[in-house]
Parts: sequence; C-alpha cells; structure tokens
Amino acid sequence: MKKEDRQRFTLRISQANSTELVVILYEMLLCYLEDAVDALQAEETEDFKSAVRKARGCLNELMESLNLKYQPAPDLLRLYIFCIRRLARGEVRRDAELIEEVKRVIVPLCDAYRQIAEQNSAGPVMGNSQVVYAGLTYGRNSLTENMADQGSNRGMFV
Repeated sequence: MKKEDRQRFTLRISQANSTELVVILYEMLLCYLEDAVDALQAEETEDFKSAVRKARGCLNELMESLNLKYQPAPDLLRLYIFCIRRLARGEVRRDAELIEEVKRVIVPLCDAYRQIAEQNSAGPVMGNSQVVYAGLTYGRNSLTENMADQGSNRGMFV
C-alpha cells in the first residue's frame, strides 16, 4: 500500500460511521491483495508475504467485528474463514490464482456494504477528531490538506 493510500484511508477512518468503517476495511483488504499479486509477479517474496499477512489482518478485524447473534454474520464468518484459508494456501504455494479467488469473494461484499453505507445516516464513530478540508491550498504538483479546529483535546472528550 502506498503512502498516499495510507493517508487517504486514515482520513476516511477519522470521518467514517460504523458501516463506512467496514467498507474501508474491505477496500484496504483489496488493496493488500493487489499488492500481494503485484509482489508475486515481481518475484518479491518478502513483500508478497507482508501483503498477505496484512490482508489476513483485515480479515481478522472483519471477523472480530461480527455480531454472531444476527444474520448474516454466521455466513460472513464462514466466508472470512474460507478467505483466510485460501490466503494461507496461496502464500505457501505462491499462487496468484488463490489470491484472485479471495478477491472474487470480497468484491461483491464490498459493493454490498457500499450500498448499505449510503443509507446509514449516523455520524462519525470518532468524535472530536480534526476536520480536514482538502483543496484549499495548492502547491506545485500537489494538494495540501488544511486542518481546522486543532484544539488541545483533539480525539478525547474532557
């Protein structure tokens, strides 16, 4: 994952509601899967292993966030376990097709959660975080983000 991607995800996380956080996790997972396939094609073994580990970390986070009392959480749990097993097998065999198989499972889930996130009108999960306005200042070949209301209790309620 590139530095710009990490910054973009960090910004989105600070402004996201609970459903959008799930979408962000799916997108991060897909980004790591892309990184794994790219590293495998470039024969960069350590980068491949790192990307697969990070993808499994995203899947673990998705699994831990499930409330198994309600549907479709048990079904999602089975899908996540399937994906983790495929990733493990893909890592051992260094098989891009197994990574692509996981992507084929995750993409429809991500799309479904995007539709749900559009309907969720709840506010951001993180209260009292910085507000970021992008596009106010332009530099040569860059866009500078400006922070507003940088109070002393940022991120914490006092």
